[in-house]
Amino acid sequence: MSDHSGPTPTVSRVLPDGRLVELLYDPDRRATALAIADADGTIAVHDALELADGERLVPYAADNNLIATGCVLLPSAVGTFTTQAALVAQVQAFLHRYVDLSPVFEAIAAHYVLLSWVYDAFNELPYLRLRGDYGTGKTRALTVIGALCYKPFFASGASTVSPIFHVLDAFGGTLVLDEADFRFSDATAPLSKILNNGNAAGLPVLRTMSNRHKELNPRAFRVYGPKLVGMRHSFADRALESRFLTEETGQRPLRADIPIQSPPELQAEALDLRNALLAWRLTQRGAVRPDPSRRAPGVEPRLNQTALSLLSLMEDPALRARVHDEMAREQRRLSAERAASPDGRLVQALADRFADPAGGRVTVSAVTEAFNRFGAESQTPASPRWVGWRLRDRLKLTTTKSNGVFVVPASERGKVEALAARYGLSPDRSTA
Repeated sequence: MSDHSGPTPTVSRVLPDGRLVELLYDPDRRATALAIADADGTIAVHDALELADGERLVPYAADNNLIATGCVLLPSAVGTFTTQAALVAQVQAFLHRYVDLSPVFEAIAAHYVLLSWVYDAFNELPYLRLRGDYGTGKTRALTVIGALCYKPFFASGASTVSPIFHVLDAFGGTLVLDEADFRFSDATAPLSKILNNGNAAGLPVLRTMSNRHKELNPRAFRVYGPKLVGMRHSFADRALESRFLTEETGQRPLRADIPIQSPPELQAEALDLRNALLAWRLTQRGAVRPDPSRRAPGVEPRLNQTALSLLSLMEDPALRARVHDEMAREQRRLSAERAASPDGRLVQALADRFADPAGGRVTVSAVTEAFNRFGAESQTPASPRWVGWRLRDRLKLTTTKSNGVFVVPASERGKVEALAARYGLSPDRSTA
C-alpha cells in the first residue's frame, strides 16, 4: 500500500533510476507541466508522473504567486541546442548585448549560467558577485545574468528572511540577491548563514520552528545552490569573501551600445535561452562531473575547491588559463590582506625570530617588540600579555614559562612555518 496521501507538487527531481523531472511554465497559456528525461535521453512532457512506490508527481500550480509573478523564472518548453560551445556563445552574446562586463568576467558569467543548470552534479560552488556604488550597473547585470540561470529567485537585502529560506528549500535553483550588504555585514546575520552554508552540498541551515501542537520542531532548510550577489562593499567575514568571483563595476565608461532601459525583447530572448539550457541539462546532466585536472596550479586548495566546478565546464584552455590568472591574482590579494592583519604581523614576528640563528629562544616579549615595530603606526602598543593571549587563542600556538619568562618553544617551529606559508610570509620580509 502506498504511503502517499496525495499528489506531490514538484519543481524538479533527480529520480533513483536516473530520470530527471523539471517544471515548465508557459506564460502565454498560464499552464504548468513536467518535462521528464529518461536515462536514455528520451524527453517527454506530462501533466503528472506515477512512480513505482505509488507517489504521484504533479507540477506546481500555474497560479502560484512565485511563478505567476515571475519571482521565480522557469523554462516554458524543452528547447534545442547543438553543442555546449555553441550554447555558451549564445549566452555570452546575450550578456554582451545588455550588460557591460569586462571580457574575462563576461566569459565567466556565461559559464556560470551553465553551471547553475547542473550545480547538483558538484559538491562545491563559487558565487558570482557584482560590487560597486549605486548607478554602476549592478542591478542590470544581476537581472540579465539571473534571467538565464536555473530557477532564479530574485530577492533583495531588504527582503524578509523567512520566505527566502522556504523558497530555496522548496525550489532550489539560483538565489539572485541585490543590495546584500544593506541587510547584513558579518557571519551572524540570517542571510549570511545562507551564503556561508550555501556553497557546499549537505550543509543545511537549522531554523527554529514549532508544529501545530506548539512543540519545538527545528527544521533543516536546504540552501545549497548557485548565487548571484550585488553589493557596494565587502563582507567582514574573510571566509565568506573567498567564495566569490567578483566584478568591480563602474570602473570604466559604459559602452555606447548598452541600452539604458531593458528592451521588451530581453525577456523573450531570455526565455528562449532558458528553454535551450533546459534541453542541455536534461541531456547532459549525467555526463557532468568535476575534473580535478583543471584546477589552477600554485593556488591554495580553498580557491581551487570553490572554482573547480566552473573550471570543469570550461572547454577552452585559453579561457581556463585566464581564470587561473585571476585566481592567482586573488590569492595574492588575500595573502597581502592576511600579511597586513594583526595575525599576519604576529606570524611575521614569530617567523623572523625562529629564522634568526643568533636569536636564541623565542620569548613572548621579543615577539611583542617586533610586532609593535611592524605596526609602528598604531597609537597603542601591544602588551606581552595581549600577544601571549593572541598566540594561544588565535594562532593556536603553545607558550611555556622558562626561567620566569614566557617563550614559544622550538617544538612550535613547524606550526609557525606552516602559518607563514598560509599568510604568504617569509623570514625578514619586513626588512627586505
